[in-house]
Amino acid sequence: MAVLRAPSLAAAGSLLLLLPPALMPPGLAAAALVPPVGAQPRTSLQAAAPAGAAGLGRQSFVAVAVRRAGPSIVTIDTERTVMVRGGAAGLPAPLMNDPFFRQFFGLPQFVVPPSQRTERGQGSGFIFDAGGLILTNAHVVEKSDKVTVGLQDGRRVQGTVVGLDPITDLAVVRLAGSGPWPLAPLGNSDGLQVGDWAIAVGNPFGLDNTVTLGIISNLNRNASKLGITDKRLDLIQTDAAINPGNSGGPLLNADGEVIGINTLVRSGPGAGLGFAIPINRARDIAGQLISKGRASHPMIGVGGGIGCPGWPGGPGRSAAG
Repeated sequence: MAVLRAPSLAAAGSLLLLLPPALMPPGLAAAALVPPVGAQPRTSLQAAAPAGAAGLGRQSFVAVAVRRAGPSIVTIDTERTVMVRGGAAGLPAPLMNDPFFRQFFGLPQFVVPPSQRTERGQGSGFIFDAGGLILTNAHVVEKSDKVTVGLQDGRRVQGTVVGLDPITDLAVVRLAGSGPWPLAPLGNSDGLQVGDWAIAVGNPFGLDNTVTLGIISNLNRNASKLGITDKRLDLIQTDAAINPGNSGGPLLNADGEVIGINTLVRSGPGAGLGFAIPINRARDIAGQLISKGRASHPMIGVGGGIGCPGWPGGPGRSAAG
């Protein structure tokens, strides 16, 4: 029968302590309870603490950062009404437009008049101004008839879109009422370095207050290189998980300051890459939206009569993820 030999009695004792005394080999039960010669006795607390853990708290910096910014992070629920074309119930429009088909089956009585349908969406945002102003993505609130904001303290407040800018995918929403409102501390995105901690907070798939951790993977990623031709953005790249519903939520640094606004995620091959709008750029655009209701983007070039690619209304327009 094979025998497992420990390198030393001290090592064997440390392993056998995990077994009840009744299961220890004879002669080792007592020896396992005796420290090696010359060893200093340890208290129970010292024995339980891992090496190098003395003086370290149990709470991580992520918990501290999220607690600092958390109350200002909101859920944004939107509703919009869309028109549904009329026709025959369950039949495609080409068949309904064919006079022979209609005459043969006598279809006039099956014709359904045009109707309305309510579409609902959800995103994230954060309060950045004491007047109840929220920063989020334009694609979260554009074409919305109704905006409802959910705060972490349970309040549900109606919101009004102050202005939005499709070019940078940013929007400002004003909360109804006078507050007081919890404010997010804003950081400095120009001071970021690759490898810095990045904490994404939002409501992916409707799961409120979800926190993910990663690093700043790269800086100044041009949106056009990601296949997005209608945005003019240099983005922060992060490996912190960003999913549908995270759009408009903050990307925090280790101090709990907002350094970016989560806006894009790569799906399919290469999934796991997230992108955020730098807060310094967002702060500038937000100021224009508040003061003028729109943002200006100087552009040099020649435009034809059919529109310019990458410009609202022109060919090549795509939606942010």
